[in-house]
Amino acid sequence: MNILLAEDDVRLGELVVHMLKKKGGYQVDWVQEGGDAYDYAKSSHYDILILDWMMPGGDGTDVCRRLRKDGYSGAILMLTAKDTVEDRVEGLDAGADDYLVKPFELAELLARLRALTRRAYVPIVGDCVSLGSFELDRTNRVIRQREEEILLSPREFGLLDLLVQNKGQVLPRELILDRVWGYDADVSLKIVDATVKLLRKKLDVFGQQDVIQSIRGVGYKIED
Repeated sequence: MNILLAEDDVRLGELVVHMLKKKGGYQVDWVQEGGDAYDYAKSSHYDILILDWMMPGGDGTDVCRRLRKDGYSGAILMLTAKDTVEDRVEGLDAGADDYLVKPFELAELLARLRALTRRAYVPIVGDCVSLGSFELDRTNRVIRQREEEILLSPREFGLLDLLVQNKGQVLPRELILDRVWGYDADVSLKIVDATVKLLRKKLDVFGQQDVIQSIRGVGYKIED
């Protein structure tokens, strides 16, 4: 499961990221500003967003409202020290699916994430994107051409989905590495090239090997 954590408290952020990876086995991206949370959520696929209420660059409720207004349907958990009924109502009305008051036990955070995950297993209808002669099925994480399907690994899916969501834009290798593997991943940029190579091999089955274009010295893109 991929999670985006937006938390400006460095000490808390480091602790939550560590525990989510160690105890939950989750993939986690961590940002510290509201604007970055919005951009990451729009350009990458996450199963759950964890948004701190008070952040620089736009608080969690602002980010939540903007995403819901844009049609974002993923699960959102709000973290905050605000604990009045009015505050909880405001957070839920902004579009959050759940609300956790600080300070909290990490065991409760993990339990709430598991509960949100169970809700997220309801099938998403029509979550497919056409690209050339094939389509990317985000629900099942496969590429499909007529009756033939090819399963993608989590990294292959994350990379292709990132490119598809940013069609026409050149994405630098550094950005791809950050969004798909995480900012603290102990891997080199060569892993991006290796994953693109594997993706192209799978796309070649559909005659679409060249749909991912290499931009020499920069990164990759997909055109409309």
